[in-house]
Amino acid sequence: MKTLRTILSVLAGVVLGSFVNGGLISLSPYLIPPPEGVDVTTMEGLLAGLPLFEPKNFLMPFLAHALGTLFGAAVAASIAKEKKLLMALICSVLFLIGGSINVYMLPSPMWFNVLDLAMAYLPMGYLGYLLSVRLFPAKA
Repeated sequence: MKTLRTILSVLAGVVLGSFVNGGLISLSPYLIPPPEGVDVTTMEGLLAGLPLFEPKNFLMPFLAHALGTLFGAAVAASIAKEKKLLMALICSVLFLIGGSINVYMLPSPMWFNVLDLAMAYLPMGYLGYLLSVRLFPAKA
């Protein structure tokens, strides 16, 4: 039963963190509009328009990656009965793998790739763990 709960904690963290990530990405064009004429609803449009993006256009993707990971790691750590930090970090590493694939697929500026990969995943996973421990302290 412990093993099942451990696996489900990471799975729930990844699924719920992905919903947060996707939700923020979906809201992004309404909060910070893309450059004029850029279609961000298709991969082809995004690839074609990416060179026109300004630094402000990368704010929402970074927040989506960071907050999705933070939430997912917090969920994973909250559900797990033991090894909470490990479950949060496993969830974070899975998001980091997704972020690395994203860097490979989308030719974003190097400053964004470095910032995103260095700050949006593992540090946020650790913060998610700390948040979980703070909000749901273990019963003694």
